[in-house]
Amino acid sequence: MARTRSRPRHPASPVPLALPTLWGGVAVLWKLTCPLAQQESLPTRLATSVVFFTVGTGLIWGLWRGLARELRQVRAIAQATQQVLLRPLPPRLDGLSVAAGQLSAAPGAAVGGDLYEAVATPYGVRVVIGDVRGHGLGALGAVAAVLGSFREAAHDEPELGGVLRRLDRALARHLRERARHEHPASGCWNPLSPSAEEFVTVLLLEVARDGEVRALNCGHPWPYRLGPGAEPVAAGDPLPPLGVFPLPDELPAQRCTRLLPGQALFLHTDGAEDARDREGRFFRLEEVLERAARTGAPPTAVVQRVHAALLRHTGGRLTDDVALVVLRNDVGRPSLAPPALPRSIGQIRQDGRRATGHRNCTRGSR
Repeated sequence: MARTRSRPRHPASPVPLALPTLWGGVAVLWKLTCPLAQQESLPTRLATSVVFFTVGTGLIWGLWRGLARELRQVRAIAQATQQVLLRPLPPRLDGLSVAAGQLSAAPGAAVGGDLYEAVATPYGVRVVIGDVRGHGLGALGAVAAVLGSFREAAHDEPELGGVLRRLDRALARHLRERARHEHPASGCWNPLSPSAEEFVTVLLLEVARDGEVRALNCGHPWPYRLGPGAEPVAAGDPLPPLGVFPLPDELPAQRCTRLLPGQALFLHTDGAEDARDREGRFFRLEEVLERAARTGAPPTAVVQRVHAALLRHTGGRLTDDVALVVLRNDVGRPSLAPPALPRSIGQIRQDGRRATGHRNCTRGSR
């Protein structure tokens, strides 16, 4: 069966400009050849002004239509690309209810320098959350390298240490390739390149079927456990971020906590705790989590509440990307469909811009 190839559609088509251009040609021809147009009377001047104003308006309208069509197509392509890079997490994974969300500091971007992923493996549910140095679209290369490696290594490696080594090697390859592109004449990695200073903080988690959580932390904030309240959990001193120093020879996963049925784990990047308002006061993340935990909010609602509180606190002006992941142990609970978000992130961002005032405190009082 023969297949026909469709011709590509150009974003900025010249068709909307055809009519204004024709008007302009007629107006110029009328001005140069028509004896009436050479007169200096007031009616003639008014007619000439109306003709050329109409032509100018038509040209501007045609250009606006072409640019608006191109912008819509660019946004659709960018949104599809971002969904592939930081794809939505499944609502349930092996007895865990899962929810995640991201706020980018770059205007109009759905993703930035933060990353997260959760997959069900034979070894348990494995989760990664990380933060690339810097923020916005410039960090997407490192995000893609780390996420691509995790999505394969999480299924292949029986130990979390093996997964972390795979992430470290993938990041190192990305940084070497980026350095070569930045300095093609050198043909090798340059320690003075900006990419040589790039690093990624990473928190790797493995949730077993009995609720035991093991972790490997490379310079990332520890999570909170949500039960009757909000309690920060930790498992010793973290390792340095990936890309700064080589990993040690031994990488034993550390027992972090145990999730009982109904308890949840709240993962976040440092953009959530470091967000400030106009007066320089830090965001009170733990207080927001305490209120959500007391009301028994599901994971989707927890993410939404923290996002809304963050945008109210900052007035909608984030200075760093924020990523949130919530995992709740639903073993023994009935399998229910997760509630749909009543508002989009864009609507929440608008609410945050309109909000005025929010009770905050300094970092020292947290």
